[in-house]
Amino acid sequence: MAKRDYYEVLGVNKGATDADIKKAYRKLAKKYHPDANPDNKEAEAKFKEATEAYEVLSDEKKRQTYDQFGHSAFEGAGGFSGGGGFSGMDMGDIFESFFGGGGFSDIFGGGGSRRRGPSRGADLQYNLTIDFEEAVFGCTKEISFQADDKCDNCNGSGAKPGTHPQTCPTCNGTGQERVMKQTMFGAMTTVTECRTCHGEGKIIKEPCPVCNGRGKVRKTKTITVDIPKGINEGQSIRKAGMGAPGEKGGPNGDLLIAISIRPHKTFVRQNNDIYVEVPISIVQATLGDEIKIPTIDGEETYTVKPGTQPETVVTLKNKGVFNVRNPRIRGDEIVKFKVVVPNKISDRQKDLLMQFASEDGSVPTGKKEGFFDKVKKHFD
Repeated sequence: MAKRDYYEVLGVNKGATDADIKKAYRKLAKKYHPDANPDNKEAEAKFKEATEAYEVLSDEKKRQTYDQFGHSAFEGAGGFSGGGGFSGMDMGDIFESFFGGGGFSDIFGGGGSRRRGPSRGADLQYNLTIDFEEAVFGCTKEISFQADDKCDNCNGSGAKPGTHPQTCPTCNGTGQERVMKQTMFGAMTTVTECRTCHGEGKIIKEPCPVCNGRGKVRKTKTITVDIPKGINEGQSIRKAGMGAPGEKGGPNGDLLIAISIRPHKTFVRQNNDIYVEVPISIVQATLGDEIKIPTIDGEETYTVKPGTQPETVVTLKNKGVFNVRNPRIRGDEIVKFKVVVPNKISDRQKDLLMQFASEDGSVPTGKKEGFFDKVKKHFD
């Protein structure tokens, strides 16, 4: 796409004075600058076009060359790149030369440093490990931790007792300084953070000897924490206002107590259910029996049915973990029976088992019948 005539871009005639060119560019720069038109590609393109035109027409030698040869004089090496960028002075350099290094937002409002107001303190985290049973039934724990807190000596002011912070004489308590800059647009005022008080608005001439002017000190705090029934691994308990102190009168942050749970030697938890494996003998599985099953509440009597198979699963209702949001709701205990086969038996036990097997028709031969044995038996 062919470039527009630079005079047309700036809206001036060929006889325009340097002042006319500067005035025209100033108007277009304010209108199309990207800071004033965020995410507006059309405005960005117009701003680049106007800046390119201004760089040529504001330079006497470049303007004479342009008037004689047009755009072709700046194509290729030594001129403008095909993409519209500058090979020498870029737009940032041009704009900085106008504004003395200040950003566009500083010049036209909305920029600059603002005095920091009250801000909330940071949250703190404490890692607490509890037992399996404590997580199920809840408990009360006392914890100690270190955190910043208001200095009692100066009551958080940071000033030596008997003195007070004074209003900053540089910014008169605003936390900001206004600096006048001369630009091509005329006198412009930028707003920056006060160099004396660093945006605080006040200065402390005699700092508190305890906190050194910080207004806060490191303290060890001890608090009591109520652990609710059913809390799970990775969940947290929030203690409002127990975190780091706020700034300039802002509220304290919170203390987050992250819960870890020690594993149990017998039980495994999944959500609000408890899983357990219970060993039974071959005789108990075959004939049935009344046994004791461990639960988190204590032993529970259970009748094993005759003929219970290995890996049989039964459910004990409401013997699991309490729901942390509604303790009236409770999970279950899932019991899996593991049939234990003895490693060693006596000769008498062997005889009895063989007698049982013979009556059952399942006497072990100790030898598997092969293919040819089966064929031979068929023709005998």
